[in-house]
Amino acid sequence: MYIELTRYAILVIDMQNDFVKGKLKCERASNIIQNIHTLLIEARNNNIPVFYCIDEHLPMDNYELNLWGPHAMKGTEGQKIIDELKPMESDFVIPKRTYSAFDGTGLDRALNGLYGGKGVDTIIITGLHTNICDRHSSYDAFTRGFKIIVAEDGVEAFTEEEHRSGLEYIKRMYGADIKKIEEIVEIFKRNRVKIKRNSQNQK
Repeated sequence: MYIELTRYAILVIDMQNDFVKGKLKCERASNIIQNIHTLLIEARNNNIPVFYCIDEHLPMDNYELNLWGPHAMKGTEGQKIIDELKPMESDFVIPKRTYSAFDGTGLDRALNGLYGGKGVDTIIITGLHTNICDRHSSYDAFTRGFKIIVAEDGVEAFTEEEHRSGLEYIKRMYGADIKKIEEIVEIFKRNRVKIKRNSQNQK
C-alpha cells in the first residue's frame, strides 16, 4: 500500500540581530528563540529542509527604510542571523528586500526543487513578525498553493494584539493551521512512522 507523505519545509523569518537585539528590537522575540531551536533540531533529525529568510537591505530600499529607518543592511552585524539560531551547513539562507520571503527571492523555485523534484507541499512559518513578514510570506505561500502551518509559539510581534491579530488573519484568509511547536514535533514523528511503513510495504 502506498502512503503519500507530507513534504515539509521550515521558514525561519528575520531572526536577525537588528530585530532581536538591535535597531528594531522586538522585546518579545526572546520568547520564541528556544522554541524555534527545538523545532529546528527535530526538523534536521527528520531531514526536513530549513530556510532562513532574512532581510538584506540596500540603501535604495526607501519603501522600508523611510518607514522603519535603516535596518538589516547588507553586510552589517545587525543583518546577521542571531547566534542562538545559527544555520547549519545543510540549511538554506534566502536574502530578501521586502516583507515577503517569496518576493523576488527565488524561494518558491528552491522549494519546488526539493524532495527529488516533487517539491515541498507544506511550509511551517516561524520568526518575526507575525503581522508583517510572517503574514506577507503566508500570502505568497497561499497564492503558490502551499499548505501553511504557523508555529504559534514560534512567531512573535511587537505587541500581543499584533501577534494575535496576525495569527487570526493568516488562519482566516489563507487557511493556515495554527499549531504549537510541540504539536508540530508530534506531526514529524507520525510522518516518520509513515516513512517506515512505506519502506516496509515496498520490500
